[in-house]
Amino acid sequence: MELERKRTGVELKLYELTKNIVKENELELYDAEYVSGSSTLRVFVMDPATNSAVIEDCIKVDRAFNPYCETEEWIPNDFVLEVSSPGVYRSLKTLKHFEAVVGDTITCTISGNLTADQSESLGKGLKNSKKFRGILVDVNETEINIDLQGTNLNLAFEQIKKASLDPDLNR
Repeated sequence: MELERKRTGVELKLYELTKNIVKENELELYDAEYVSGSSTLRVFVMDPATNSAVIEDCIKVDRAFNPYCETEEWIPNDFVLEVSSPGVYRSLKTLKHFEAVVGDTITCTISGNLTADQSESLGKGLKNSKKFRGILVDVNETEINIDLQGTNLNLAFEQIKKASLDPDLNR
């Protein structure tokens, strides 16, 4: 997993513009991704007080893009903007995302297999698994620690293919 995405060209310009627009609207930018093939910018915003966004927040950000889309020549003519909340089962892509959910339940899918040291302490059912669900206990710049019902598993970020918040909504 690449914790810090390298942006260039139009993607970098759109990201910088997005950061400014979101900040001007007193919201926080959770994530932004540009799909160049379809000229689609997906923006995920949230109110820092609630860690979510309501439709009015999304509309404010969407409308704030209008003047730039009409005046900035570097923005593609077929530009599509999608603004939403990161959602309950939000993707975890940056160190800040992981740090914000320490103590919460997450799901991680790994690339490749666990190392012998990692699988040694796991039960039979988890040794060959590629997907893990547990409480995020700790995080640092290189790895995370997940409690898998009493067994701790350290996963290096380079092993993680995909991670997301996975709250128990029945609690």
